[in-house]
Amino acid sequence: MNYRLWMVLVLWMPGWALAGPCSLLIVGDSLSSGYGLAAGQGWVDLLDARMKKAAPQWRVINASVSADTTQNGLQRLGPALARHRPHGVLIELGGNDALRGTPPHLIRQNLVTMIRQAKAAGAWVVLLETPVLPNYGKPYADAVAKLSVDVARAEKIVRVPCFVCGVGTLPEMMQADGIHPNAKAQPRMRDAVWPYIQPKLHCPGKKP
Repeated sequence: MNYRLWMVLVLWMPGWALAGPCSLLIVGDSLSSGYGLAAGQGWVDLLDARMKKAAPQWRVINASVSADTTQNGLQRLGPALARHRPHGVLIELGGNDALRGTPPHLIRQNLVTMIRQAKAAGAWVVLLETPVLPNYGKPYADAVAKLSVDVARAEKIVRVPCFVCGVGTLPEMMQADGIHPNAKAQPRMRDAVWPYIQPKLHCPGKKP
């Protein structure tokens, strides 16, 4: 191939193609989709930037959608796994289920099914603990909060403790709605997740 043509192709290749063959698929809701933030400000974007420096063979695929529930995530996960063939999957769902008062056993069922689908596709899985507002009383909130612990233990996966708890009680870290963290909070959210992701960033190569 002509050297000049090769250089043109390289310059036009997307960053992930140059970075390497391993990917982390993030399936979440508005906390991970960047709701109310400018492009590049969300914790997922900040995580991707850190990974490019610390583990350049890895890239982040953000499949998060605002307002998604675990049922929505379950419906989207299969096609996403088939399309991207990720080596890792991070699940950040359940908060919207809790806002709707979804029975805890249904949330658990959806999470377990997603985890097993990801494992069957050859990916390791990390589960982010569900943040719960006390809309339906303490017993319900406690039951949902306990889900992440029980599911992670039963499925033998890594659980990230409430990654928004360090900012959710600080008004200066929240958007006007009082629900979504603002841009100042995003680095803290990334830092809360990073120690659980970093040890897994060993890239075995492209999947067949």
